[in-house]
Amino acid sequence: MKRREIIKQLGVFPIAGSFLATESMFGGPFKESSPIGPGTPLGDQSIFNAIGVETIINCRGTFTILGGSTERPEVLEAIEAASGYFVQYDELAFGIGKRLAELTKAPWGIVSSGCAAGLKLVTAACVAGGNPEKLVRIPNLSGLEKTEVIAPRYSRNVYDHAIRNIGVTMIDVDSPEELEQAINPRTAMIYVNSDTDSATGQPLSLEVIVKIAKARNVPVLVDAAAEDLTIPCVHLERGATVVAYSGGKAICGPQCAGVLLGDKDLLMAAWQASSPHHGPGRDNKVGKEEMLGMLAAVEAWTTRDHQAEWNTWLSWLDEIAAKVKKVDGITTEVTKPEGLSNRAPVLHIKWDPDTLHITGEEVAEETARKKPRIAIGARTAENGTSINITPSQMRPGNAKVVADRLFGILSQKRSPSSDEMAPAKGNVSGRWDVEMDFFTSKSEHKFFLEQDGNWVKGSHQSDFSTQEIAGMAEGDEVKLRSRYRAPGDGITYWFSGKLSGDTLAGSVFLGEYLTAKFTAKRSAYRQGNERIVVPGGPPLAT
Repeated sequence: MKRREIIKQLGVFPIAGSFLATESMFGGPFKESSPIGPGTPLGDQSIFNAIGVETIINCRGTFTILGGSTERPEVLEAIEAASGYFVQYDELAFGIGKRLAELTKAPWGIVSSGCAAGLKLVTAACVAGGNPEKLVRIPNLSGLEKTEVIAPRYSRNVYDHAIRNIGVTMIDVDSPEELEQAINPRTAMIYVNSDTDSATGQPLSLEVIVKIAKARNVPVLVDAAAEDLTIPCVHLERGATVVAYSGGKAICGPQCAGVLLGDKDLLMAAWQASSPHHGPGRDNKVGKEEMLGMLAAVEAWTTRDHQAEWNTWLSWLDEIAAKVKKVDGITTEVTKPEGLSNRAPVLHIKWDPDTLHITGEEVAEETARKKPRIAIGARTAENGTSINITPSQMRPGNAKVVADRLFGILSQKRSPSSDEMAPAKGNVSGRWDVEMDFFTSKSEHKFFLEQDGNWVKGSHQSDFSTQEIAGMAEGDEVKLRSRYRAPGDGITYWFSGKLSGDTLAGSVFLGEYLTAKFTAKRSAYRQGNERIVVPGGPPLAT
């Protein structure tokens, strides 16, 4: 069996480093930490180094798990200025709301503790309607009139957990006709994730949704988390009731803040549901520093030279492309986004993996784990392999470091690696009882596997679902992957273990959900071989 064939079949199956990377979280190779005190420089990476954490050059974009975006100098100044004073928070929210309305030409605005928190607060506002007695009952919605949220199926995503946290029932629709039928007296609002499916001209576009919703007096919430801020807001112009933005993405405000723009009455009800007020949003605290920092980011957005920023990003990509193209077989291409979300040029660096004897995923793994650490995207397809560079969160000086690092990796002479896999030492075909060992609990899963040489396929019965599982066996090592899928949710299990007799044990990599351990034991079927006689009629006794 060819290794590269297996990689293509398994897609983004993590290579060795991905399984080992999380070990540092649990007592692995972190450096000894030092106390942070007055002598620790705060303007560079020393504050992270002091606790054994390494910084990463961000060539991926505004991913929260990497820190989102870099806060503007105006934001940092506003945060520092706000930290030395005390104010009454409702008065602060009203002052900020008025100023956001002036800046954005929206009816009103509030600052939330992130875009997802904003989705939660607007949902609470639509459920409670500003009535505090209803508000404090959330998430117990018994006795309340508004208990359902409708969403086009294309809008369901992991972030709508924030909406579900209020206790509402999600109703998915696929067409205008289904939307018409789904709206009823229990409908609190309609949630729309801004993307190509909601664009003007699509069958279930925002305009189509708004027309149906307004006729029934149902508010429409648009999630525009990673989009550029448009003034006036394009989604409000298209009829949305409220639009939610992330503060820590394109706007370059505080990572732990978001901004909501739209109908004043609904946003006042959302602010009522927010901290410092007690109720379902008390856990989504946003401080005066973040509130004024977010306002400063919006102020700065209106005066920033966006074209100059774009030109700077292109110059960094040009510098990287010029360096890596010195390697024979490398081609580059810069693509530009068409929509408002994640607006930044992207450099694609492409090559034939059979020529350079390395894949894009292997390059990305090396840059992610070894100094200087660089986060880049990667993809391998039938027509070749590639890495991609998004410059929006790079810093001055990063381009040279990235260019030199990638050139060093790609120009390295490599011999073709052996594509032949070692034969599997055992056969994992059959039924397996799997004990999952999570941080504070255990769970019982099952594998039903079939092995053909190095290939393994079958099904994985997890806690609440059964899904396909596939992987490979080489020597006594077995690697398997399955994906749990539900509307708005997705969990990938990567199992990596060693086979010893009738036991398969090892680690489970859970992506953003960190790690677990597993022990699987082969389970024999209790039913023996016997002839089956099917009764010829109804039973004469029970």
